[in-house]
Amino acid sequence: MNYKNLITIALRALFNNKVRTFLTMLGIIIGVTSVITMLAIGSGSKQSIRDEIGEMGSNMIMIQPGNGRFGGVRQSASDMQTLKMTDYESLLRETNYLSKITPTVNSSGQAVYRANNTPTTIYGVNEQYSDIRGYSVDEGSMFTSTDIQKAAKVCVVGQTIVKNLFPDGENPLGKNIRFGKIPLKIIGILESKGYNSMGMDQDDILLAPYTTVQKRILAINYLQGITAAAISEEYSTQAIEEITEILQINHNIQIGQENDFNVRSQQEIMETMDSVMDMMTILLGCIAGISLLVGGIGIMNIMYVSVTERTREIGLRMSIGAKGIHILMQFLIEAVIISVTGGVLGVLLGVGASCLIPIITGWPVSVQAYSIILSFLVCTLTGVFFGWYPAQKASRLNPIDAIRYE
Repeated sequence: MNYKNLITIALRALFNNKVRTFLTMLGIIIGVTSVITMLAIGSGSKQSIRDEIGEMGSNMIMIQPGNGRFGGVRQSASDMQTLKMTDYESLLRETNYLSKITPTVNSSGQAVYRANNTPTTIYGVNEQYSDIRGYSVDEGSMFTSTDIQKAAKVCVVGQTIVKNLFPDGENPLGKNIRFGKIPLKIIGILESKGYNSMGMDQDDILLAPYTTVQKRILAINYLQGITAAAISEEYSTQAIEEITEILQINHNIQIGQENDFNVRSQQEIMETMDSVMDMMTILLGCIAGISLLVGGIGIMNIMYVSVTERTREIGLRMSIGAKGIHILMQFLIEAVIISVTGGVLGVLLGVGASCLIPIITGWPVSVQAYSIILSFLVCTLTGVFFGWYPAQKASRLNPIDAIRYE
């Protein structure tokens, strides 16, 4: 079997019908372009979310009150008062896998400076919170342990607070603002972090000593949460186990009883988001893959037409000695050439479109090598699969009947 001659014959047949060949390729081109672009958008979004979560502290661990019963009535986590200062002190003293830890309390309200005000949330934390969350002080300084002991009326503000309360460019350092009825002196300004992937403004933040928020604003003696950082991301699981064990002892929770607290890590959140984004990427790829299926059906349709148009040619070739396998390979090669050429053009357009999307829309995009290989492999298999049946039909024609065909 002379494959060179078969390829030459296949190419000549395709060039004799350039428009029809291109239109047949178009389905494959669109399909491959769609698959690469959709997978690039999915992968880019996934990586963007991972980066955003990583900026918050990939080794961060959050401890919150859990659901429980009080007086026979099941309480929500927000109503529970199960976390105490003794829990924070126990974790501070006994844990081996935590590098930093802070109590957390918060309250929503209005921050006011002269005639300007803005709705925000004040977070009561200690001096380690900025390191845990990845915040840096741009001007001034963070409050100290002395400020915490004295429940000092001081605060550190984000850039959004600065813009809203000091729109004329006045230097906020040393100025007194009010949160509710409590005056707070600004001693530090945080560097801007912008919006995260979930649309939350990370600069709309007001930090104060947790004792100040506890005593002067909320008038409570319990904690709304504890935020910590594992010594590294790889030790997050051990840190969670250690925290859980210490708190179970502190809260006298017996084996088999439900914990009255929840411990979550950024790693868990990352894994959950990865799972969701993987499902979204697969969904986008499947939707785009439908166009590849349509392109394959287009190849089969055109090959059927080609077999019908060239029935007499097939009969003549078979009458002078061509075997069924030669006819089969001829039409199969045509289908593969169409699909592979369409695949190459689709890959080029897909990569090009993926490069243009961030420029035009600002969406994060990441072209993965596997998406290119997968798309090219699928379009090749599509050509073979959908070209096989028409090619087989052509190879089984009776030479005499084919020559007589009008």
